Amino acid sequence: MIGSIDCMHWKWKNCQFAWQGHHKGHVKGATVILEAVASQDLWIWHSFFSMTSSQNDISVLQRSPVFARLAEGHSPEVNFEVNGHHYNKGYYLADGIYPQWSTLVKTIHNPQGEKRQRFAQMQESARKDVKRAFGVLGSWWGIIRNTALTWNTKKLWKVMTSCVIMHKMTVEDERDDTIYGQGNVEPEHAPPATFEQFVKFYRELRDWHTHVQLQDDLVEHVWTHIGNQYIYQFTFLSCEQISIGL
Repeated sequence: MIGSIDCMHWKWKNCQFAWQGHHKGHVKGATVILEAVASQDLWIWHSFFSMTSSQNDISVLQRSPVFARLAEGHSPEVNFEVNGHHYNKGYYLADGIYPQWSTLVKTIHNPQGEKRQRFAQMQESARKDVKRAFGVLGSWWGIIRNTALTWNTKKLWKVMTSCVIMHKMTVEDERDDTIYGQGNVEPEHAPPATFEQFVKFYRELRDWHTHVQLQDDLVEHVWTHIGNQYIYQFTFLSCEQISIGL
């Protein structure tokens, strides 16, 4: 799991009337959207600030470069096995609005059975990492916590980009390098993918069969390694509470 992906809506008070149709979605009023991928330590691995037709998370995802290098064949090698099935792409945790892609793992709405309920609980809990990152970003830099007042789109982009950079500098200064390692990862300069390779990678990226299979495998994996322990601890605590009269 690479991280959790989500979008933050920044209200834009002085959006020009002619542009408001491109910046209104489920949030009341005009907004501009920041797409980000964050990990548990609040480190933002990817950010994309969309200024055009930013009605919802999907419209931003269609223009986001988060999967562009993967579709072009330029991505780190990932190989892992879950529940006896092999996978060669990392995945992101996402909410229900995102599509069923092989690189996205979503929660299960109305899960049936203890296995799926436990998986949904853990997925939704881990996905809060990106929400926490957005909360900390707004608490550190009040300019994006409040409504944007400028009408200039370039200024909006500069403000948001600067806040994300300063957020990463602060997190990097406080993070534990013994856990995450030191130094930067040098990007690989691989030759560009051919058209046939691009089509192959693109189809693999949007394969919903792999999405469903990975989700089912993770349900079994979570239940095997964590679910039984959780039930045992819950039962033990419940018995202890009953014994002391709680």
